[in-house]
Amino acid sequence: MLEKLAFIEKKYKELTNRAMDPELVKDIQEYQRVMKEHSELEPIVNKYREYSSYMDELEGAKEMLSEKLDDEMKEMVREEIKELEDNISQLEEEIKILLIPKDPNDHKNVIVEIRAGAGGDEAALFAGVLFRMYSMYAEKNNWKVELMDSNEIGIGGYKEVIFMIKGKGAYSRLKYESGVHRVQRVPETESSGRIHTSTSTVAVLPEAEDVDVVIDENDLKIDIYRSSGAGGQHVNTTDSAVRITHLPTGIVVACQDERSQIKNREKAMRILKTRIYDKMLSDQAAEIAADRRSQVGTGDRSERIRTYNYPQGRVTDHRINLTLHKLDDILDGDLDEIIESLITTDQAEKLKAQ
Repeated sequence: MLEKLAFIEKKYKELTNRAMDPELVKDIQEYQRVMKEHSELEPIVNKYREYSSYMDELEGAKEMLSEKLDDEMKEMVREEIKELEDNISQLEEEIKILLIPKDPNDHKNVIVEIRAGAGGDEAALFAGVLFRMYSMYAEKNNWKVELMDSNEIGIGGYKEVIFMIKGKGAYSRLKYESGVHRVQRVPETESSGRIHTSTSTVAVLPEAEDVDVVIDENDLKIDIYRSSGAGGQHVNTTDSAVRITHLPTGIVVACQDERSQIKNREKAMRILKTRIYDKMLSDQAAEIAADRRSQVGTGDRSERIRTYNYPQGRVTDHRINLTLHKLDDILDGDLDEIIESLITTDQAEKLKAQ
């Protein structure tokens, strides 16, 4: 580990010198690459320097202990050595976590797709609850939510809702939300008071940047049609809805939320690029079995990951066996405790796999 850290520090110094070169600014892309790599290495280098400083102090303290000292002074030095060793041990754990290979998508915005599963209207209403939950979580983090497309039912739910969350580190925190979310509650329409179980599926995709996916226009089949919505909502008198089919993969994206055909096409293309990029990532992950073992859960979107139980006011995440009795807070966007637990478990699994 020390050899690796020494190499990282050397690389960091080289990047620091490179960043000070006035010629670098003339190449914006190279400048951005250098500054990004520099900022990624900085926390590791700072911890390594702190670690080295403690190691020097420890060596000095041990040398003192070998000198002729009175009992009181020896005891003070032993206490100092114990404290230094504790600090060094803690720093070693922190450095190990920092050395875990970073997910290259962690800094990206996300596109979230929520679809009603089993349970009819109740599942669609729950999809609406989840949309609100993630929107409120985004608001707490000062992230921006942009609705991309939706298929509403007349009573306030969604058969499907697709939206983008823009903000630094959005994917790093929300990537654990993909999977089947299950709700247990008494529907308002249920006169006998029986608890119903229904589900909604969440997919969290890192937004594809232009460098990630290049699409050949000849590979696209584009259909324009008249949009329609629940209860007459979003109905246009012009053909503004857009459906794009990517012929090589068979991926189909439709967008009708905007009144402008140009805006619907732009949103549909962003969703299409992101889905193609997600397919590329999924194919890569499937090839590397070790990656699957070092993930929280299987990473499969058909996996049931969480249950929201209304009568008992609890939320259980099945991947980490975490149960919290604060359903209302969680549905109001208080997701940090669950997400932090998932991140900690994920880091522990990846450390084992190293």
